[in-house]
Amino acid sequence: MNTSTVAKKDITKLQRAIVDGLEDVKAQDIQVFDTEHLSSLFERVIVASGTSNRQTKGLAASVRDAVREAGFAKPRIEGEDNGEWIIVDCGQAVVHIMQPTFRTYYNLEELWGEKPVRLKLGSAKPAMAESAKPAAKAAPKVEPTLRRSNAAKKGVAEAFPSKAQLKKDADKAAKAPARKTSAKPAPAGAAAPAKKVAAKKVPVSAKRTVVGKPAAKPAAKKVAAKKTAPRKA
Repeated sequence: MNTSTVAKKDITKLQRAIVDGLEDVKAQDIQVFDTEHLSSLFERVIVASGTSNRQTKGLAASVRDAVREAGFAKPRIEGEDNGEWIIVDCGQAVVHIMQPTFRTYYNLEELWGEKPVRLKLGSAKPAMAESAKPAAKAAPKVEPTLRRSNAAKKGVAEAFPSKAQLKKDADKAAKAPARKTSAKPAPAGAAAPAKKVAAKKVPVSAKRTVVGKPAAKPAAKKVAAKKTAPRKA
């Protein structure tokens, strides 16, 4: 295998790694141009757009990692501070990551776009076949929260019985034997229950005196003096 064939395989592998890195962060309008006839410093110019400073910085970092994983040297990055136009120098290929306004203004396609390279985007990571995809696990069946448990149903039935249940309970109560209320005969030799003695009324005069005071003496009866009739002379 001659040197030109090896170099061609290397540049193809490099541009594929760069495009994969751009696609991983959702780059817009990716264009690849062959610049071998225009400059001896690099053979490919790749232009892509990012919608914000954050995305352009993420695109540059993704390209750097993809190139290193492909086995090439670590690229040199310029313009990462502001993120408006970032250049990733990969040696044989130079990547321009620009925001749409800057890309329209500088129009690099007019400068380097004489020989566009046809490249299938997304071909490096083919979609997994349906048969190779792992079967999705069935989601566990979740019972609705409004469904009551057996204990809850039982409690509700007891608290609010239906008409059929009330009738059933009434029939059950009617069929049940009546309880005997007659008093049981007293066993032989048992003492008769003591009768309650009514409390005698105590006269007011017989009430107990106040502690510490002598009882009042009964008042002496006044004897009415008999009137003697005058004697006749």
